Amino acid sequence: MMPLLKVEMNIFETILARRSIRHYKTQPVDQVTAHILLEAAVRAPTAMHREPWAFVIIQDKALFKKLSDHAKPLFIAKVTSHQSAYENHGHLLEAFRSPDFNIFYNAGTLILICGKKTAHPFEADCWMAAENLMLAASAMGLGTCVIGSALPAVNDPEVKLSLGISNEFSVVVPIILGYPDQDVTPNLRKPPLILSSMIAT
Repeated sequence: MMPLLKVEMNIFETILARRSIRHYKTQPVDQVTAHILLEAAVRAPTAMHREPWAFVIIQDKALFKKLSDHAKPLFIAKVTSHQSAYENHGHLLEAFRSPDFNIFYNAGTLILICGKKTAHPFEADCWMAAENLMLAASAMGLGTCVIGSALPAVNDPEVKLSLGISNEFSVVVPIILGYPDQDVTPNLRKPPLILSSMIAT
């Protein structure tokens, strides 16, 4: 087990500080740091102690471009084929049609959180692992962003094979990681929508 790190923020401060970062410095994230974040990820809750997750760490710029170029037309096709998706994401199509646009925002690291398909509910477990990873990254001064538009590409059978992901697994959460190169501004949220509150009298 990796040693615990001392960080400046408590857990609630970290939750409030986390942002989706889309601008990164060129400074790479070293392998030790990446593995510390995976240690945080696997501490997430897991149904029946199945721990269905597995991880792929990518830090190859040529591979980033290849994956981005493969993902963009798949995302465009998905958005344009569903009216509701088009209404929610239509503004992104112009960027995705640009040959220079990198869906990974030039981050130096991509972590794919994969789930064992027979271990239901593996998607929920993987998303909880993702949140642990992102909060740990935030506490360490790192930035993250989930890149959902990459999912059709990284779950392509040929792409999975090239990344060493067996058919036993499905990619659930692609997360970019790096050192933020943007101001991390306050992120407002709507107040909790409480549908009912049942209090014993």
